[in-house]
Amino acid sequence: MSGRAELVRGVGLVKRFGGIVANDAVDFVVAEGDLLGLIGPNGSGKTTLINMLTGHLEPDGGDVLVRGQRMSGRPPNVYAAMGVARTFQQTQLFGRMTVLENMLVPGLARSHSTWDEVARRARRYLDFLSLSDVEQLPAKNLSGGQQKLLELGRCLMLEPAVLFLDEPFAGVHPRLRDKLLDRIRELHQGGRTFVVVDHDMESILRISRRLVVMARGSKIADGEPDAVRADQAVLAAYAGL
Repeated sequence: MSGRAELVRGVGLVKRFGGIVANDAVDFVVAEGDLLGLIGPNGSGKTTLINMLTGHLEPDGGDVLVRGQRMSGRPPNVYAAMGVARTFQQTQLFGRMTVLENMLVPGLARSHSTWDEVARRARRYLDFLSLSDVEQLPAKNLSGGQQKLLELGRCLMLEPAVLFLDEPFAGVHPRLRDKLLDRIRELHQGGRTFVVVDHDMESILRISRRLVVMARGSKIADGEPDAVRADQAVLAAYAGL
């Protein structure tokens, strides 16, 4: 991370649900240019962590900083305005609206946006995501993989500095999964920063430049993918030890 701007930092993040500690004093940093895979067994606290890092969940302890600014108590739209976008395990689309209309909503929410400029940008991203042919279809009519691509497109309409993708490959046909992987790579090469959370280890390892592993609510490894894969603590976590 040397020489790269820090975009998002979680400092000692704690989240409890009743007697369950979902995150236990987790430190987490996303730097400009990261293509970071966040993995861990079921129940390890991955989604809880990104919910806190994107403003969708208030920490019980610790703090989140975006570009060095403390974010405690601020809602998700403030995070989005500061360049932090995210997708969800279950896509959050407007099902009865068309694909194009779904793209226009976040674009028009940006200050100083004009209809013509937003429509041009939406169609450019739809073309990039191979969704141009379905732009007039209701979003609910898309396949699961197409809905994942559309949700990525909606995030791109915010022109974010960093995108958190939660389970982008879950339930996606292999052909569309490969297309999604290719688009993430292209966007990263074009300067986008990503944090990708998924159980699809093969896909995560195909794209990640940095790998963070969670287990039992704590971060147990952070580094280059090959080194992390050989870490004994990581192997033990996945073996259930």
